[in-house]
Amino acid sequence: MEKQYCTAIVLAAGSGKRMGTKVHKQYLLMGGKPVLYYSLKAFQDSELIDEIILVTGSGEEEYCREQIVEKYGISKVKKIISGGAERYDSVWNGLRESKDGVVFIHDGARPLVDEAIIRRGYGCVSSDRACVAGMPAKDTVKIVDENGFVEGTPDRSRVWIVQTPQVFETKLIKEAYRLLMEKDHPPVTDDAMAVEQMLHFPVRLFYGSYENIKITTPEDLETAESFLKNRY
Repeated sequence: MEKQYCTAIVLAAGSGKRMGTKVHKQYLLMGGKPVLYYSLKAFQDSELIDEIILVTGSGEEEYCREQIVEKYGISKVKKIISGGAERYDSVWNGLRESKDGVVFIHDGARPLVDEAIIRRGYGCVSSDRACVAGMPAKDTVKIVDENGFVEGTPDRSRVWIVQTPQVFETKLIKEAYRLLMEKDHPPVTDDAMAVEQMLHFPVRLFYGSYENIKITTPEDLETAESFLKNRY
């Protein structure tokens, strides 16, 4: 089967308020390099990825171009565009710039994505068209009401923690987002929800990694740095 054209949309438009720093979390240093560098480098080094679209915060395009893309030789970045007010706005901006084939949508604040995850994602999307990285939950999960009281306990064996990249046939996710953006307030927190709600299309989960964490708090950055040290 001929390889499909693969685009990675890397989202770097978040403000990172929970980090408690003035510097956005994707630009904080980890192992001497910006957090964002690592996910870009993973897609840069993957033979599967043909191009990268980097979606930044408004006004940060030139900073990313000069201080990350050009400085570290991330040559597969073909477009650097401005994101929107919400994550789904940023994804939509990236999707409108992407070519037909397969698209990997990835949070730039997940620096430890690797080639194995990228390859599993491509294998999954080649057969199932809509796939999401994730890992089985280690902890028991409770569903609570608005007052914090337990309403139910789902079977842990069927609970997964969702990650990125989320990988789709490009035409499929574009259509889902097109329908989504026609609504005034798209109620989605990840890309799979767009496919689930707008197209009622089944989404398959594939194994990401327990190391593929999102940098949200200072503790996450320390954890990610420890994972990084173990890789080299």
